[in-house]
Amino acid sequence: MKEPAITADASSSQAVRAQLKLREMILAGELPSGERVGEVAIVERLGISRTPIRAALMRLEQEGLLESLAHGGYAVRSFSERDVMEAIELRGTLEGLVVRLAAERGVAPRLLDEANDCLDAIDQVLSQPALDDASFSRYVAANQRFHALLGEMTGGGLLSRELERVVRMPFASPSGFVVLQANTPQARDMFIVAQEQHRSVLDAIRRREGARAEAIMREHARIAQRNLRDAVKYQHIEKLPGVGLIRPDTLTFT
Repeated sequence: MKEPAITADASSSQAVRAQLKLREMILAGELPSGERVGEVAIVERLGISRTPIRAALMRLEQEGLLESLAHGGYAVRSFSERDVMEAIELRGTLEGLVVRLAAERGVAPRLLDEANDCLDAIDQVLSQPALDDASFSRYVAANQRFHALLGEMTGGGLLSRELERVVRMPFASPSGFVVLQANTPQARDMFIVAQEQHRSVLDAIRRREGARAEAIMREHARIAQRNLRDAVKYQHIEKLPGVGLIRPDTLTFT
């Protein structure tokens, strides 16, 4: 049966919607690791035509959540703890290089002001004695925007593109494991530590202190690694979005 004609914009919009829904299903455990994901089954499940579904599956393979199978279709990937730790380490290394170069080359005042506005928004959230769901959502949005602005400070080019690619890797996003800390007693304390690092790196960029900025960002990524360890150690894996994709038999803690 021939698919109905749709415009390029509509197809792109549907592909994005399908990508977001499929990612949500994978991270929620509705599509467990190892499960085969075929176009036809997803078309029937989501009620979206095959062309945008095909595009969404390809994008999720590029993100690393899916792997292509030799005889067609895709399967949901699983990850070792080492995979996740290295992805976070790579993101911290690239962000460190980005902020070092930004400090050495100088940054447009507009970007610095916008980054500072993000941190002001985070300060407002953390001024509350406890974080409710709305406050947490504001924190995540401001945190993601701040990190995105850091990526823009080199003026685009290869490094910015590589950082964007790494951030799309499973669990490597700056907010990838923030959600897992949201309801823990230590959540606000961890966010305060992260915010102090945010302020320090922005100060280092302003002062043109490249080595200091790089060291702070690499240390900043260690918070995400700690969040992963704590989330898996102290909470039930099945209740944590996406952590079920990490192979339990590889998780070790010291």
